[in-house]
Amino acid sequence: MTFKTIVNNSRAWLAHKSAAASWKTRNFLYSRPLASAGVLLAVGLVAGIGARSAMGMGQVAWMQSKTERQQAELDKVRRGAQQEINAMAARLGELQAQANRLNALGERLTRMGQLEDGEFDFDKPVGVGGGDDVSYDMRPAELNQGLNQLQQQFDASGRQLSVLESLLFNRQLDKNAVPSGAPINSYITSGFGGRADPINGGGQFHKGIDFEANVGDPVRVVADGVVSFAGVKSGYGNVVDVDHGNGYVTRYAHNSRLVVKVGDLVRVGQEIAKAGSTGRSTGAHVHFEVWEGGRVVNPRKFLGKGPTPVGVVKRG
Repeated sequence: MTFKTIVNNSRAWLAHKSAAASWKTRNFLYSRPLASAGVLLAVGLVAGIGARSAMGMGQVAWMQSKTERQQAELDKVRRGAQQEINAMAARLGELQAQANRLNALGERLTRMGQLEDGEFDFDKPVGVGGGDDVSYDMRPAELNQGLNQLQQQFDASGRQLSVLESLLFNRQLDKNAVPSGAPINSYITSGFGGRADPINGGGQFHKGIDFEANVGDPVRVVADGVVSFAGVKSGYGNVVDVDHGNGYVTRYAHNSRLVVKVGDLVRVGQEIAKAGSTGRSTGAHVHFEVWEGGRVVNPRKFLGKGPTPVGVVKRG
């Protein structure tokens, strides 16, 4: 048997088998129509389910993508809103700090100007009212504009109060530079003007006022100024002269010790010497003089509102 014969026989056998299978299939379909319909229906259902499944997965993917985009936009809006809130919170902190500064400045002005307490109390709520207008939701831009206006009002008020503080401070400086009060908390033992000389007898013009004191008692300056002399002067013993820069000079004499030197800046109430009995004196006391425009004047008018009691002891 040749190779060609074998190939031809194989082809014939395959054709016979294929025809037999096709006949069996047709025979099955024709002989069992219900089974055939069931097979066809199952095939159709599988194909439909596959198509709908593919369509549903596409819709889910699209909806998921849309949700993600919406979430991203929402997050962006939230971040923007939070940034606006943070910016407004920072502005609010600045305004609160400025209100605290104005309140502290008002308290200083109240003390300096001797105003009533609470005159500059920014913490105290103020009475407000409203009409029949219907309220509405305020936009961030409108709120920001209101904060800007409030900032401008605070700035203007701060400048005005600072100027007022400067004026009051300068007035206080001028006031502190004018002799006021006594150099020691005591009583007067010898007044200003003509008197009997306590050492040599006869008449004498007393240029100051003497105050009772013990050796070592603090002697205090009666106004702000600069020490123009600190040393020994004939008849005065250890003496301190203070120039107050406005035509006034005060003198403190007969001290046991000096605690300042020439050129020192002294403030009202500051200790400048210790009381004693140096120089032309009969005992420990404080001799106090006031010079105005180069001439000596009676110190009594500078001692304060209340009268200083006058003693009976006469000392130089």
